[in-house]
Amino acid sequence: RSGELVAALTGGSESILTSVAIGGFERAGATSSLDKNTPKPFDKNRDGLVVGEGAGMLVLESLEHAQARGADILAEIVGYGQTTDAYHITAPAEGGAGAARAIRKALADAGLQPSDVDYISAHGTATPLNDASETAAIKAALGDHAYNVAISSTKSMTGHIMGATGAIETVFCALAIRDQILPPTINYETPDPACDLDYVPNEARPAQVKVCLNEAFGFGGHNAVLVIKEFVA
Repeated sequence: RSGELVAALTGGSESILTSVAIGGFERAGATSSLDKNTPKPFDKNRDGLVVGEGAGMLVLESLEHAQARGADILAEIVGYGQTTDAYHITAPAEGGAGAARAIRKALADAGLQPSDVDYISAHGTATPLNDASETAAIKAALGDHAYNVAISSTKSMTGHIMGATGAIETVFCALAIRDQILPPTINYETPDPACDLDYVPNEARPAQVKVCLNEAFGFGGHNAVLVIKEFVA
């Protein structure tokens, strides 16, 4: 959009299953103590994240460059919003204020309204604080439409892949648009009154998906949201 690049190979990878890394997450009280059916994003009995490993890569390029090489265009990235609430080193801001501002900024950058959003790829770590805060942020940013939009945490299936998560979940958004299927939040068993939205529980769901939000809310209050949209030639 700025004209600085024609194309870029972007993404991330993570291999973090070491005793030092796991010990750090354990000391922070961030990891799940369950030995099966975990993590449980947005579930009343969620008790923490499960660390995963993996990688995701995407080619970002101008429309002209993609068309010239005959690329199969999966989607467009049309908006981005970033905030830093600096509330706490591990806990999200109460009420999800910083995350809500990032969602609003991303939609404004894309020139879209809350009612345009079909699917949200949630940060959804399955920690008690994150999932309630993220639900509050979605409600604050989308208003009444929060109860109409589908939301899921693919971390329920992949674990939290840390530095690769944003890229991998952007891929999932592009595939949701391509295949018109919503990925589920698995391990969902008991509704939480503080998390009362549609989390696509346990089974993938066919749906019309034209606009996705990909939410990434990291430790220290680093909040980023992408708006990913169906490409129409």
